[in-house]
Amino acid sequence: MIKDTEAKTKEKMQKTVDALSAELMTLRCGRANPHILDKIKVDYYGAQTPLTQIAAVSAPEARLITIQPWDVSAIKAIEKAILSSDLGLNPSNDGKVIRLSIPQLTQERREQLAKSVSKSGEEAKVALRNIRRNAIDEIKKAEKAKEITEDDVKDGEKLLQKAVDDYTKKIDDIVKEKEKEILTV
Repeated sequence: MIKDTEAKTKEKMQKTVDALSAELMTLRCGRANPHILDKIKVDYYGAQTPLTQIAAVSAPEARLITIQPWDVSAIKAIEKAILSSDLGLNPSNDGKVIRLSIPQLTQERREQLAKSVSKSGEEAKVALRNIRRNAIDEIKKAEKAKEITEDDVKDGEKLLQKAVDDYTKKIDDIVKEKEKEILTV
């Protein structure tokens, strides 16, 4: 019973770490990164469609992202979606390809992004602690139902705490790496 709970808990914790990594990939760090467009949805024939499903997105240069729609008629909708996003980028097109020039980040904007990364890391850590709390509650319910002993509960709590510590370290490493990337000029 404890091993099952531990396995389920670790799986949930890994999903939390993966979600944080995916969220941080979409942040603009001064270099062209096609993943900053992952959250953009385009009004394509009346449906909100992810940009990556209607166009090829690439970064051929350090400060340029190109978007080549598979349907040229979608160019205006893609430009509108980019302009209405919070990225602060101005698209330009030649009728076939949209180009996004990535400006250099100011020091102030870098510091704001670093704070945002730290906040996301703290939120992920809170999620880990909530997962641990739920797992401990599950273990204690099993103890009340006389399915496991008090010693099993203590062992389970130790295992869960070790898992939280391990995943917290992973989150700290991810956050530290992203902050370093953001603050590097």
